[in-house]
Amino acid sequence: MEFSAQQIAHILQGSIEGDANCTVNNFSKIEEGKPHTLTFLANPKYSSYIYETEASIALVNEDFVCERALPATLTLIRVPNAYSALAQLMNLVNQTKAQKQGIETPVYISASAQIPEKNVYIGAFAYIGENVRLGENTAVYPNACIGDNVVIGENTIIYAGVKIYADCRIGQNCIIHAGAVIGADGFGFAKEEGVYRKIPQLGNVVIEDDVEIGANTTIDRAVMDSTIIRRGVKLDNLIQVAHNVEIGENTAIAAQAGISGSTKIGKNCMIGGQVGLGGHIKIGDNVNIGAQAGTISNIPSGKNIIGSPAIDVNQFFRSSVVFAKLPEMSRQVYQLQKEIEALKHD
Repeated sequence: MEFSAQQIAHILQGSIEGDANCTVNNFSKIEEGKPHTLTFLANPKYSSYIYETEASIALVNEDFVCERALPATLTLIRVPNAYSALAQLMNLVNQTKAQKQGIETPVYISASAQIPEKNVYIGAFAYIGENVRLGENTAVYPNACIGDNVVIGENTIIYAGVKIYADCRIGQNCIIHAGAVIGADGFGFAKEEGVYRKIPQLGNVVIEDDVEIGANTTIDRAVMDSTIIRRGVKLDNLIQVAHNVEIGENTAIAAQAGISGSTKIGKNCMIGGQVGLGGHIKIGDNVNIGAQAGTISNIPSGKNIIGSPAIDVNQFFRSSVVFAKLPEMSRQVYQLQKEIEALKHD
């Protein structure tokens, strides 16, 4: 697919400096720019590369100031925020590439399923269960399994191999990446006379609008009621969300995090990779939790924490200075003990 500088500037509402008719057909990093590609400069650390890049078009911030001559082959497009403009453009290209229509064969679609007559894609070997409802412009890629009574909103993409168990609800404009499992049983067992008895998981999972769920992430159904992922949440790959968890609007969670049952996470939180959250706790709004933190108690809104067990970020970094000195401090304490013992015998 090919775009001209004029077309790109129109899409991004940017201003052109250079050849408005030059064209690009791919993207490149600014330090590895190639002819007929589009690059961007958002981080000042990479400013030196713009004076030698071979890319044909560069997105730059409106306040970018040239310190010396740019390559004659380079056209600038000035935008308020080069990084977000790049994301907007890449998203447009991705949507264009991903546009598929029709129902491939073989597939299984229950006679009671409600499928739009047009503007839908169902890939080969997909399974669509009883009473499923798909919205307009929904895409279900090959080998996906949509269980009975599942409802999926408009403009949602279900990638290959996704499994959505019965009775779950998926909103509009969602993306669920390959291998994700939505609605598997929560980890509920009662120990009786030394034997674990399974507790039936009778609830479901509700995913609101504009949510993205990474590859091989699992979200367990509730014991009763719903496990809820609120509007705008972004989940990375390989995350475990246990039964009856609720994740608040616009919260982002990085890979390999684990959230135990019945924990409630507030709005606009940022949770790093490999974070572990204990069960039945409450995380407030606007909380930042650093990578590999272990949290077993409630966290008030606005806190920044890290460590295991997690503590305030500033306190953690002060403590980390002490950690490095512990071996020497241990030797000093041992030496003092010897000196005290010697004084006792004098």
